[in-house]
Amino acid sequence: MESTNLRPGHLTAHQTAQQLGITLDGVRQLVHRGKLKRSGGSPRQPWYATEDVTILALKRAQRDAA
Repeated sequence: MESTNLRPGHLTAHQTAQQLGITLDGVRQLVHRGKLKRSGGSPRQPWYATEDVTILALKRAQRDAA
C-alpha cells in the first residue's frame, strides 16, 4: 500500500525503484550500502528525497555511459 500522506519532494520506495530502474530489493541495498538515505516515512514505508534519487540516477547514467 502506497502512502497517501507523502510530502512534496519525496518518493516512495516503489517510485524510487521505478526511477532508478531497479527492484525494491535494489533500493534496500542502496540504503544498506549508504548510497541512498531515507528522508521520512516509516520503517515499512520509507520515503526518499527526490533530489537524492535524481542525483543517484544521473550518477548511474554517467557510469553506464562510460
